[in-house]
Amino acid sequence: MFARLLWQLLRASRGRLAVALIAVISSAAVISALLNLDFDIDRKLTQEFRMLGANVVIAPRQAAQPAEPGAATPTLSASPSLMDSSVVLGELERNHTANLIAAAPYLYMVARTTNTPVVVAGTWLDQASKLAPTWKLDGNWITSRAEKTRCLVGRNVAQQFHLAPGAQLELSYLDRSVRLGVAGVVDAGGADDNQIFVNLPVAQGLAGIDGQIEIVQLSVSGTATSISEYSAQLSKALRGYDVRPIRQVTEAEGQLLHRTRLLITSMVILILALTALCVLATMAALAMERREDVGLMKALGGSMLRILGLFLAEVAVLGAAGGLAGCVAGFALSRWIGGRVFGTSITPRWEIVPLTVALMVAVALTGALPLRRLGNVKPAVILRGE
Repeated sequence: MFARLLWQLLRASRGRLAVALIAVISSAAVISALLNLDFDIDRKLTQEFRMLGANVVIAPRQAAQPAEPGAATPTLSASPSLMDSSVVLGELERNHTANLIAAAPYLYMVARTTNTPVVVAGTWLDQASKLAPTWKLDGNWITSRAEKTRCLVGRNVAQQFHLAPGAQLELSYLDRSVRLGVAGVVDAGGADDNQIFVNLPVAQGLAGIDGQIEIVQLSVSGTATSISEYSAQLSKALRGYDVRPIRQVTEAEGQLLHRTRLLITSMVILILALTALCVLATMAALAMERREDVGLMKALGGSMLRILGLFLAEVAVLGAAGGLAGCVAGFALSRWIGGRVFGTSITPRWEIVPLTVALMVAVALTGALPLRRLGNVKPAVILRGE
């Protein structure tokens, strides 16, 4: 009987309830899309900021002292700005975390090719590609750290020396030299375009300093706080070295994440309030229309608690149906937002469905407050037609 009465109420008031249902569906769609974005925003923002490259650097604590006027320029092997790669990389391996996206040691030198100075960067090229995902490459990437016969050249270097993929070049440093093939030309859009990139053992052999590096660049995902905590953990393990996050990147990431979540929360609260007002207006009109129905039900012996329960069930069905329909539209909306803003779709989070439905039911019940006025209806007044 309760279900039949509920169905008849829904059918009889379908015109007014349709307006409230559309408002609930629209609100549920936007809210579910925003919640889906909020749950996935850490990963999306991390991906966007990783496009900026490394955000943590490990370097020697004591920088090299400037040379005395008139003194001879020291060789790279005599530089105090070098680190023992086995110590640094060993501690980095022992303190590995799932948030560590990439780690690449670097050794720089000014070598010569065709008697012209050029900057050579020795690194792990398989990791360097993860640190610089925005690089454009004409040719093939070097994915093996054991590769000792090929290199990558920056765009400006390639133009200066007329190099293309497949060409050969010879690098010399002091009395050592190495002949390499060009695997690809890198277009980085910055200072990297003026460098030649080789695998770390090639640079170490050319400089005659096996097992030595200058810096290690890390790309670590997470908030500014978690990145700082990981840097502090590494700093304790590497007491002789300076481990520092790049503040401009980590702080900007943390601030943007905080502001985005604050914006999402504010929008959800505002949408819930507007939806409650829409349902409130609809329920106020229905309360006036149903005075006669309530009076008749009271005259037939129905308790006010049962009558209100019937009307509240009607509102709850409205909120649940609108919430479910809105979630379907919200997933499509979140995918569109992800594609437009982040260039990739937002992963659907199914735990949002019960949360959105619960919010819509709560809002609908909040908007049903005018139904309390039906408790003041007197059957005798209604039956007399007053």
